[in-house]
Amino acid sequence: MSYKAKIQEMRGEIRAMNKLIPQAATAFGDLSKAAKDVGPLSVKEKEYIALGIAISQRCEPCINFHIEALMRTGATREELGDVLAMSIQMGGGPALMYAAHALACWDELAPPAA
Repeated sequence: MSYKAKIQEMRGEIRAMNKLIPQAATAFGDLSKAAKDVGPLSVKEKEYIALGIAISQRCEPCINFHIEALMRTGATREELGDVLAMSIQMGGGPALMYAAHALACWDELAPPAA
């Protein structure tokens, strides 16, 4: 399954869950917004932190969503590589495997090189 398809499938599952538990879903959304919108770090820097945590926690859907978000912030593949290297350094072999997922997701979602 492609990363685009995985992202869409996960969005559908989240929408179904949000209908079941709307208050919890809204509260989580508010928490996410507050964490991103306040403080001295840029949204891009915060998304890189989130990606590093997603890799260390081995959450492929989280990795996919944060890669997608990073692309919207103007992140670069080279910056991504630096974050992947730190994630691997901190997380060892398991992080290496999930960092490879992150790179594959990036490469699939990135527009073709001109």
